[in-house]
Amino acid sequence: MTPTVVIGNATLYLGDCVKILPTLPKVDAVITDPPYEGYTYDWPVPDIRSLPIPDVRQFVFWPAGQEFPLPFSARHIWSKCNVCQGDAEPYEAIYERNGKTNGLVFRHAVINCQMNATLNGDEYTDHPTQKPIKLMRSLVRRVKGTVLDPFMGSGSTGLAAIQTGRRFIGIEQSPKFFDIARRRMEDAQRQESLFAETVPLF
Repeated sequence: MTPTVVIGNATLYLGDCVKILPTLPKVDAVITDPPYEGYTYDWPVPDIRSLPIPDVRQFVFWPAGQEFPLPFSARHIWSKCNVCQGDAEPYEAIYERNGKTNGLVFRHAVINCQMNATLNGDEYTDHPTQKPIKLMRSLVRRVKGTVLDPFMGSGSTGLAAIQTGRRFIGIEQSPKFFDIARRRMEDAQRQESLFAETVPLF
C-alpha cells in the first residue's frame, strides 16, 4: 500500500490498520495505545487479539482495571498524577510483549510529565487519550530501529521517534487526528533540520 505521507524518517498511513498492517515492511518494535471500551469512536473498537501486529518487542498501553488479553513479558506502570481529578485513574498499565521481564514505574514527577498534556508544555490536540511526549520518549528510547504505532492518534509516538532518531511508521483511521499528527511531525522535522543546520561541525 502506498504511504499517505512521508516526513523524513516517518511514514504515515491514513486508513484501517487491519488492512494496512499486512502490507508493511519489517519493523523492530511496536509502541501503541489501542482504542478500548469506554470512549466514543466513529468506528467499532477492534479486538487487539485478532490484529496482525508484528511479533516483535511491544509496549501496549492498557486501562487500569481491565484485563490485558495477550501474553506479556512485563507489566509497567505509568503513574499519571499525584491527585487525579474527577473519575480519572491515577495510573495506567503498559504491557511489554516479547521483551524484558522486569516491571518499571514511570513516575510523572521523575520524567516531568503529567497526565494532562497542557501541564507539560505539549500542544493539546483534543485527542481523548493523548500521551505526554516525555513519557513516549522514555519508551521509544528502550527500543532501536523502526517503531510502529498502528493506532497513531495525534502522533505522540511519532514525535518521540523523530526526537530520538528512530524511524517511524504510523497508521491512523481518523482523518482529523491523522492531519494533526502529520502537521505535528512536519513541525518537529523542520525543528530537527533547523537544529542540525545550526550546530557547528567542529
